[in-house]
Amino acid sequence: MMNQKYGPDGAPLLKVSHVSKHYSAKPGAFSRDRRVVRAVEDISFEVYTKETIGIVGESGCGKTTLGKLVLRLFEPTNGEVLFEGQDVLKLKGQQLRDFRRYAQIVYQDPYTSLNPRNTIGKIIGEPLLVQKLADKKAVQEKVMHMLEVVGLSSDYYGRYPFECSGGQRQRVGIARALILNPKLIVCDEAVSALDVSTQSQIINLLDDIQEEFSLTYLFISHGLSVVRHMCSRVMVMYLGRMVEIAECEELYHHPMHPYTQALFSAILLPDPEMERNRIILEGDVPNPVNVPSGCAFHTRCRYADERCRKETPLMREIGNGHSVACHLAAEEGKE
Repeated sequence: MMNQKYGPDGAPLLKVSHVSKHYSAKPGAFSRDRRVVRAVEDISFEVYTKETIGIVGESGCGKTTLGKLVLRLFEPTNGEVLFEGQDVLKLKGQQLRDFRRYAQIVYQDPYTSLNPRNTIGKIIGEPLLVQKLADKKAVQEKVMHMLEVVGLSSDYYGRYPFECSGGQRQRVGIARALILNPKLIVCDEAVSALDVSTQSQIINLLDDIQEEFSLTYLFISHGLSVVRHMCSRVMVMYLGRMVEIAECEELYHHPMHPYTQALFSAILLPDPEMERNRIILEGDVPNPVNVPSGCAFHTRCRYADERCRKETPLMREIGNGHSVACHLAAEEGKE
């Protein structure tokens, strides 16, 4: 399963088709009906080897849930996840264990994701023992090498997480994900908890190891400038749905969905004298238990019409690999 070669001219490394995740919510104070939270709703996309695809959107839009669905840390309600052509959702036993080896995650908080009772050496080496890929002596050698790869000295082998800075702990998290030689890594806000100078160091590290180990990234982030630097394509999510996806520069220069336009208008410009028309969204994000009919964004959209209130827009390609879920933007893109 894992030895085939995939790339832009062949099959994708990862193919997500119509994936949804629903949760049951407690009934309201004046209702006995059990409500449904639609955390992720009908999302489809493909990712190719050595590609970095960014996933952006407001807090609560379903970015992290989607990343964990891809890794099967959560079980989807509907949909299909194919990794190297094989359905991840049907894997059991040793096949599922093999998949875990090739698909890893780097978490947002580098402290809570590390066991404070274990040394750095044990934390990084444990996946090798779980997967039965090396004995204890070989594990130590591999851990020492991985510490070097992520820019930490061998002195860290016997340290504990509390003895490391935030950036050092995140390097440990990256080393732990990397030690199994994965093909796909989900970076779940991997730099958002770090200060700016440390962020740049971790970003450079992620760039370097991607080239060295032929990695593919799903890069979940709030930092739109970071996403622009890291990613080849970018997906925008709103209230559990994908609303736009395109090549990175295409999306940043020509955002078509009104939500994407508002999101990108908040990016800080390097020149303080440059002016940008800041788009301020009115109202709050709707409750995911009670998603508006039609387009979920219509309650905050300045262009919404009657069709937007009644009919849910489908993802439509408007050219150059640029797809958008917006009635008005799709029509404008055809002109």
